[in-house]
Amino acid sequence: MFARGETIIQLMERLAPKHYAVPDDKIGLQVGSAAKPIGRVLIALDVNAEVVEEATKIGAELIIAHHAVIYRPLAHLRTDTPAGALAASLLRNDIAVYVSHTNLDTADGGMNDWMAEALQLVGREVLEEVHTDQLFKLVVFVPQTHQDKVRAALFGAGAGWIGNYSHCSFNTEGTGTFEPREGTDPFIGKQGKLEHVAEIRIETVVPQSVRKAVIAAMLKAHPYEEVAYDLYPMDLKGRSFGLGRVGVLDTPESLDQFAERVKSAFDVPFVRLVGDGSRQIRKVAVLGGSGGRYIRHASFAGADVLVTGDIDYHTAQDAEAMGLAVIDPGHNAEKIMKAKTAEWLQQQLKEKGYTTEIFASQVNTEPFKLR
Repeated sequence: MFARGETIIQLMERLAPKHYAVPDDKIGLQVGSAAKPIGRVLIALDVNAEVVEEATKIGAELIIAHHAVIYRPLAHLRTDTPAGALAASLLRNDIAVYVSHTNLDTADGGMNDWMAEALQLVGREVLEEVHTDQLFKLVVFVPQTHQDKVRAALFGAGAGWIGNYSHCSFNTEGTGTFEPREGTDPFIGKQGKLEHVAEIRIETVVPQSVRKAVIAAMLKAHPYEEVAYDLYPMDLKGRSFGLGRVGVLDTPESLDQFAERVKSAFDVPFVRLVGDGSRQIRKVAVLGGSGGRYIRHASFAGADVLVTGDIDYHTAQDAEAMGLAVIDPGHNAEKIMKAKTAEWLQQQLKEKGYTTEIFASQVNTEPFKLR
């Protein structure tokens, strides 16, 4: 059975929730419709004519891209312009495009974690905080016979985390009362009779990012026809998510040696360096895409080097002056997301019994060439 486009998008937004994106980022469904079964999905860094041709050849009905296909406002949709021709080709071939950009960069287990893992950084922390998951207290009343089942459902959906402690809850015994009225189908008791039931008040913590999933899991596991529960915000700060990662190498190495590591990790033919090649590197900041504006963040975090793309001349001079080395592997280093996203999404679909196939684009969208 093929997954519908909406289902695939819901899975992507479990990995990279839309509220993780920076303000005004161009994300979400940009072209076509997701209201259809999808047999094949193509994961791409960019969407250009070659990528659309690739999608057409493999029969993909949906492209999940990192970079927006519609980034700047369109004053018109003329098919004699590159943007118009691209949109026309997508619509003609009934190919939808969904974009996951800075929300995928920010996500735990997303772009910047993949890049940090590829560089073998340990002890990783966020470089620049973008979003903090608001925490909620969930209170639900459950008959004693079903308390274990409901708690397991809550924890399995992501509730119950406080710092690095999982399965956190507080449980109080009590007596619940209710009288089933006409038209009800009570799990316990009979219509028109006041019932007194031994119940457990379960309290646990729920992050905003999994709130809907936790409530759905709770309702599914709970035996009652009408579930009594409360959900209210907490002042306790939840987990922080953000752009870039800072970590350390197990063993220090020279800037020149580390540059070779960067080339291999991101499969790029060259990098641009700022700094003395013999300098020893231990603490590393990495940020996918254009990260020149984060040189001060990297320096403040104590990084020896910032790995990011699209560094301009004056930013390089500023980094050099503050003693921060820079390695620029280009914006296209983000192509690491193609295989990683495809692998993650295929596994999610397989676990749910869908036969939709996921493909990582083989098109190289790097516009720069060396001569």
